Amino acid sequence: MKIRELTLYTNKLSKQKEFYVEVLGFNLLEEKENKITMQIGNTKLTFKYTERDYKYHYCFLIPSNKLKEAVKWLKKRLKIIKIEEKFETQFFESWNAESVYFYDGTGNVVEFIVRYDLENEVNEEFTNAAVISVNEIGAPSKTIEKHDKQLENWMHSKLWKGNYERFACNGTQEGLFLLVNNIEKTKWFPTEVKTESSPFKALIINNKKEYKVTFREENFKVE
Repeated sequence: MKIRELTLYTNKLSKQKEFYVEVLGFNLLEEKENKITMQIGNTKLTFKYTERDYKYHYCFLIPSNKLKEAVKWLKKRLKIIKIEEKFETQFFESWNAESVYFYDGTGNVVEFIVRYDLENEVNEEFTNAAVISVNEIGAPSKTIEKHDKQLENWMHSKLWKGNYERFACNGTQEGLFLLVNNIEKTKWFPTEVKTESSPFKALIINNKKEYKVTFREENFKVE
């Protein structure tokens, strides 16, 4: 599964433009009064204006041999989120993956992740051009099992890791929906940011087919 487009909502559009274009240096594809779109690897990331201050957790995939370089690159531009106040990265043994975390321009929890199973190493020095795509988007609710089965039925994506009680992932290592029970798991690791059910839209490619996915008020819709 691949996330080709992702639309999130913010009440601080100028802050997100400053963060992605000026701080991280990504290309601004489109700017209108109520939205901005950046090209980030293979994904178009859009922020649309809304009056409410939504909070998200989302993640970018980077080459599996570039985490240390990415940490150094980020630290020149922003303050990374320390884990247990001392570690710069977190290794997830059951995922064979490792991540570094930071906040975007409005306090969303963002992550650069390497997935060692993908074997997508590159030789070039790490820059923003090395970011491959949006890799994860959080979809908190109280009905993980329902959503996992809906996504499997509608777009033939499957449970990758986790359980229906607290936290599960639907998709593949190239793109995942993070299905979180926001009663059992109330905060996004490794922060105090609450796992609120914030709306998003996504264009997904799965098994060579295209799907338009909407998540709003703890419900998925797939076209």
